[in-house]
Amino acid sequence: MTQTSEASRPPSGGVADAPGPHRRRLKMVTVVATFGGLLFGYDTGVINGALPYMAEDLGLTPFTEGLVTSSLLLGAALGAIVGGRLSDRRGRRRNILMLAVLFFVGALGCTFAPDTGIMVVARFVLGIAVGGASVTVPTYLAEVSPAERRGRIVTQNELMIVSGQLLAFTFNAGIAAAFGDAADVWRWMLVVATLPAVALWLGMLVMPESPRWLASMDRFSDALAVLKQVRSAQRAEAEMAEVKRLALEDKQSQTGGWRDLATPWIRRLVLIGIGIAIIQQITGVNSIMYYGTQILTNAGFDTNSALTANIANGVISVLATFVGIYLLGKVDRKPMLLVGQLGTTTALLLIGVFSIVLPAGEPRAYVVLSLTVTFLAFQQGSISPVTWLMLSEIFPLKLRGFGFGLAGLTLWLTNFAVGMTFPIMVDALSISTTFFVFVGLGVLAISFVAKFVPETRGRSLEVLEQELHARFSDRPERTVA
Repeated sequence: MTQTSEASRPPSGGVADAPGPHRRRLKMVTVVATFGGLLFGYDTGVINGALPYMAEDLGLTPFTEGLVTSSLLLGAALGAIVGGRLSDRRGRRRNILMLAVLFFVGALGCTFAPDTGIMVVARFVLGIAVGGASVTVPTYLAEVSPAERRGRIVTQNELMIVSGQLLAFTFNAGIAAAFGDAADVWRWMLVVATLPAVALWLGMLVMPESPRWLASMDRFSDALAVLKQVRSAQRAEAEMAEVKRLALEDKQSQTGGWRDLATPWIRRLVLIGIGIAIIQQITGVNSIMYYGTQILTNAGFDTNSALTANIANGVISVLATFVGIYLLGKVDRKPMLLVGQLGTTTALLLIGVFSIVLPAGEPRAYVVLSLTVTFLAFQQGSISPVTWLMLSEIFPLKLRGFGFGLAGLTLWLTNFAVGMTFPIMVDALSISTTFFVFVGLGVLAISFVAKFVPETRGRSLEVLEQELHARFSDRPERTVA
């Protein structure tokens, strides 16, 4: 692995960024925008603890359990592709404001759902917000970040995602312990998500638009004004010259939609992005994030113990993401992705083996818990942060929302397939055989990363676009000064 610090590489335009109030402004932008990630994490993680109580109250079967869980994921697939297109047309900031409203409405709909049908519809609406946020927030962060800090800033959204999941696991356990015998206890778990939705909407009202999106709309003076909010004046001027040049070239080439897939280098980048999205999901991570309580119950814990033990999965996800943020400033993306895939595949193999070898009971339960924690350390410490970061980096400016949206659509459809089929596969095949299926998929993922995934670290978005254009095209390389 390359160990050169990302911050030590030459910045965009060769101008270093001096200290000043613009750094505090950038931190504020990052914190507010990543409330979208917090909502993403809470709304996907809360089902883990709410589902056992919901299943009893709503009379869910294995099929309808999968449907309630995965309806959010199907909505997220739609949200990703539509959200990507809307963020290209209307702007990243305006899109996030709209998503905050959807988060609020969807959470209330889930909270007050009287039956399975309404719950599925409300979860679908909530999923549209989750999918839109999954592509818009990382894009927004990537476009406001300086090149040498982009990895760490974008990955703070992943930190908020896993923090949201940890909050969901913790609230689930606390609410269950305090009110587990009360009717509709799961509704209290779901309603908590309305609070960060309000915070996101209020915060984004005073945040700037993405300077790169403004440049793509020929609003160069506005783009420069935003850059001066989050860069030193000299750095902003140097970076703006680079952004403007590439924005004009992209406009001349008319990039930004389906017709661009006819261009070989763009088509290959989109296919690589889709591949990165798929391999992030076929590790089976969301079988653990959505059904972790059931997995631990199957291994030998009772329901309350499983809810409490599941907090360990949330804690390790947060800690591993801190490690991932650090490593992204020190280590190249591709080696991190390979190590993560090797680690998760090995952990799943061991879960499958010990589920066969050890009898049900607390010893097996603690072994499975330790292995799910190990799995999540590799997943959240390398695979997930690298995935979201690379998908925010690899697409050309005018195609960024569209390309990320296509990759996000694929990611969420794969997530949907995992969420929908996992309880059915466990019921039909056993939990050990189900995890062996994910092991086989993990081997294929390792091969894909080794052969096809490019390195993206240490370049500005404009220089990276130039390099990928040259690598995947036979046409002459575009020059970015």
